[in-house]
Amino acid sequence: MGKFRKKIGDLLIETGLINEEQLQEALRDKSDTQKIGDVLIQKGFITEHQLIEVLEFQLGIPHVSLFRYPIDSNLTAIVPKEIARKYNLMPLKREGDKLFVAMTDPLDFFAIEDLRLTTGFQIETAIATKDEIYRAITKYYELNVGINEFINDVPEEVQEERMINDDSPVVKLVNQILLSAVQQRASDIHIDPQETKVSLRYRIDGVLRIERTLPKNMQNVLIARIKIMANLDITENRVPQDGRIKINLEFHPVDLRISTLPTVFGEKIVMRVLDLSNQLNDLQNLGFNNVNLQRFKELIERPTGIILLTGPTGSGKSSTLYAALNKLNVEDVNIITIEDPVEYQLEGINQIHVNPNVGMTFATGLRAILRQDPNIIMVGEIRDRETADIAVRASLTGHLVLSTLHTNDSFGTITRLIDMGVEPFLVASSLTGVVSQRLVRRVCRDCANVQEPTKRELEIFAKHDINIDKINRGRGCGTCNMTGYKGRVAIHELLEIKDEMRKVIMNKESFSKLREIAIKNKMIFLIDDGLIKVKQGVTTTEEILRVTYTE
Repeated sequence: MGKFRKKIGDLLIETGLINEEQLQEALRDKSDTQKIGDVLIQKGFITEHQLIEVLEFQLGIPHVSLFRYPIDSNLTAIVPKEIARKYNLMPLKREGDKLFVAMTDPLDFFAIEDLRLTTGFQIETAIATKDEIYRAITKYYELNVGINEFINDVPEEVQEERMINDDSPVVKLVNQILLSAVQQRASDIHIDPQETKVSLRYRIDGVLRIERTLPKNMQNVLIARIKIMANLDITENRVPQDGRIKINLEFHPVDLRISTLPTVFGEKIVMRVLDLSNQLNDLQNLGFNNVNLQRFKELIERPTGIILLTGPTGSGKSSTLYAALNKLNVEDVNIITIEDPVEYQLEGINQIHVNPNVGMTFATGLRAILRQDPNIIMVGEIRDRETADIAVRASLTGHLVLSTLHTNDSFGTITRLIDMGVEPFLVASSLTGVVSQRLVRRVCRDCANVQEPTKRELEIFAKHDINIDKINRGRGCGTCNMTGYKGRVAIHELLEIKDEMRKVIMNKESFSKLREIAIKNKMIFLIDDGLIKVKQGVTTTEEILRVTYTE
């Protein structure tokens, strides 16, 4: 096996995918149980697809894509779930005394031998990606088995005991729905009751897609189980309810925010998934271009003023705020936040949870914070005039205030504050900067291919004074679920409020003048930052036009 590991490293060097230094770094950092290929993928030196191509070439073992592969679901009775999970493999089909299986490591001879002794078949192997095998095991072993148990044993009525017993089919099914969402990096889970069925949808990389449909008779117990987990009232189904679930899924801490909504066909449930092991706490990882990153760092290092982040729901504002707080979090400053709800808990920072039921609103919490000798205050969202007024006055009395606001662009933020009733001279003197951001999908590294830009793309890039001769697009593969995209990156525009702009705001002049000053100061607009990322091969023009507009 050691000889094989070395060969793989050498082969990757020969094919030009890595260099000797990268191989040595991976060998240094590799633990005894890790495989060299996994370490190289983790470090971003190669993609899983590139490793599979090298294995396929070296070993002559075929590579299969499990996406839409006609897997024989009867084989789950032959290959036990424990073996499939333990060795990361998925049975595909049988021909006579041969059983074809997809594996992440087709050289795991212990796994092949164990499988041969368990099933009595001769084993033929193929290579597939980890993600595809995880998804297939969840789909064919976990969810299908959970649903079959459920159908065979549908309770007459919702009994609380059935809802909390770990061996109960509904408990297993809900756990598998959550685990599958985390494995696929979903940000939201939607359970949509319809007239004759229940749709289960995941939002992955900002786009909703149907994961599967469930029988209508599972609706009530499924919803009751989720409500019990979130400490909601299971007898109340006429009004919306909000709750929270903290759960460990296979040693993976996950926080879920639950929202229920009565619809004509029953209660719809949306679960926002906060993967606590995946939080980004480094400004470098947020997709800022070099110019905006430097400007943002200078803004947050100022001792006073308000910095606002704007964008629609789910545009990554919280991640940027937390990354900024993480950078500012040193021993000699007192940082206090007030949020609704507290999403990620940061060590060394005092975080307050908004609770309107007991009178703890953003405004009352903010007033109390000002008596706690803070240096930096983070307000989850400015929703009303009272909160805006206190935040503005806090920034004018020697505090740095970070917050978010729902507007379409950075200039709209100034209008919004004035519309809320904040005096223009207060806006001008307190506001130091506004960051507007959106999330766009990244081109999948495994199936990216270079194409020539279309005539329309050339026109768009020319209009923004950017030269382009090639565009990266994903063809679609098993790794990205045939979408051509995997993961997301933020695009930003950063408006720095300079003295010239303050005069325009105080004199209530036209906002087109602000734009002219910003262009003179070489501000990078959302669309420009997006097009730069298209040129770098990170995303596509379609993605940028989906979240921004070109004039």
